[in-house]
Amino acid sequence: MRDPARRRPLLQAERHIPDLLQGFLVDLETTQSSAEVWALIVEVGRTLNLPFIDFICADNFEDWKKTLFIRTSYDSSWLNAFNEDPDIAKWSYFRAHAVNHLTPIAVGIEFLDEFHHMPQARFAVLEEAARRGIRAGFSIPLRSHAPPQAALITFCGDHSKREMKHIIQTHGWVLQAVAMAGHQAYQAHFSAEFTTRNKISDKQRELLEMIGTGLQDKVIAERLGITVSAVRQRMKNILGKTGLSNRAELAALAMSAGLVQDPLNRMSRDSGGVLVEMGVPTTTRARYRHRDRS
Repeated sequence: MRDPARRRPLLQAERHIPDLLQGFLVDLETTQSSAEVWALIVEVGRTLNLPFIDFICADNFEDWKKTLFIRTSYDSSWLNAFNEDPDIAKWSYFRAHAVNHLTPIAVGIEFLDEFHHMPQARFAVLEEAARRGIRAGFSIPLRSHAPPQAALITFCGDHSKREMKHIIQTHGWVLQAVAMAGHQAYQAHFSAEFTTRNKISDKQRELLEMIGTGLQDKVIAERLGITVSAVRQRMKNILGKTGLSNRAELAALAMSAGLVQDPLNRMSRDSGGVLVEMGVPTTTRARYRHRDRS
């Protein structure tokens, strides 16, 4: 964790949560990169003697193969040999649980008796993990919906079943809060880092912003002071660099990367209405209270 002396002053009303979670959230507020967020998540795990941390995210939870990124706090290259077997790669806590459910689960060879049937090949993976000190852990499913994504953060350590159950009972809700807040912040930074990560030039970034706002080639050419054919060549270069296939996907990329505002947010702001719902709704009809613009 960062130096507590450098954290912002807290209200007394903010001090009613565990110190570990409080420190994590205050430090999270000032992060400027996905790497900083990851470092904070790992520090929480290490503080609780759960140093083996995995973070996997798929960009479409209906197709688990479309992995967006995988981060581990340890050298996980030993898994490569196992994952060459497609049956093993397909069976995982992420695939078997996180893409379908939201409940956190205890994982690892220590909790094997609490799961449904597991392929023998997968059991060999758990045995090797246990040999390396990854005997038991706590996995937290996560979601994002624009675009729809599924993720999983797992905190593991060299613990018996009894020890791990104690950690979960004592610190489980802290780990849940850390995973959820950390995932949200990580995704925000990760999206904003897209242009740097993929070496998008300033000119290409400017073009993406204009495409994202719905401008057509002729208007873009006039604003940039170039020809329409030059606009289309730049667009072709971006498509080649990003692996996308059309203008609509570039517009979606501009929004996902934070280059343009989400149109739903813009509509809400410009509509002059505030959604107000009281009690438990019995219909799907929403009521809007209009702002007083005087």
